[in-house]
Amino acid sequence: MTRTDGYLLDNRQSEAAERFGAFADLFDPTTFRHLEGLGVGPGWRCWEVGAGGTSVVSWLAKKVGPTGKVVATDIDTTRLAGVARQPVEVRVHDVGSDEPPAESFDLVHARLVLVHVPDRERALAHMVEVLRPGGRLLLEDADPSLQPLACPDEHGPEQQLANRLRHGFRTLLADSGADLSYGRRLPRLLREAGLQRVEADAYFPLASAACVALESAAIRQVRGRLVAAGLATDGDVDRHLSNIASGAMDLATAPLISAWGRKR
Repeated sequence: MTRTDGYLLDNRQSEAAERFGAFADLFDPTTFRHLEGLGVGPGWRCWEVGAGGTSVVSWLAKKVGPTGKVVATDIDTTRLAGVARQPVEVRVHDVGSDEPPAESFDLVHARLVLVHVPDRERALAHMVEVLRPGGRLLLEDADPSLQPLACPDEHGPEQQLANRLRHGFRTLLADSGADLSYGRRLPRLLREAGLQRVEADAYFPLASAACVALESAAIRQVRGRLVAAGLATDGDVDRHLSNIASGAMDLATAPLISAWGRKR
């Protein structure tokens, strides 16, 4: 995403590819619907912030075509190697501490990024700064505090264990600097940044194969941290992973809140 010291879910870990695939399955339809609504098309110059995987970058590249440009940035660009060709330019960049790109953009988009950035205010200001007049900003972030459960229907011991581990996961996220209630503030923050025509909506995935894949990958990725912090035992994690594999649980993710606006 944006850093490697405190960020809990490092892009370089083996489970990251599984997480990116699950995010694409879960959230790409929502993201693409909003981008279509904002009018992304041929010749647009776009900045994809904290790109992580390739799905959104590739979609934008097709939309802007050879006359446009997509600048895809992340602190770790390893997983963007496959799209490093025209009209895409891949750059190593930390949106939380580096200066923004020198050029201006018709669109700036970030998904599941700012919730993890320590200096979110500065990062958001930079995104607005590089928008050309009339340019669009689309921010999409989770709000785990709005819906904190892995299993909203907690009807048995398997669901209780899942929710206990989700609570531990949220504790680790908060300890690493994530703002677990950031998503709900996006509309207000965009208005305070001077953007016009600000709107927002939320998408709450529940009981899908992608939710299962995301839960499994995330728990495996933070297993050592959960156990080291005393938030779970190895036996707890093994049981939960077995319960996930059974396919009998209705797993949920935090709501994804999308907010967008236009620069004067």
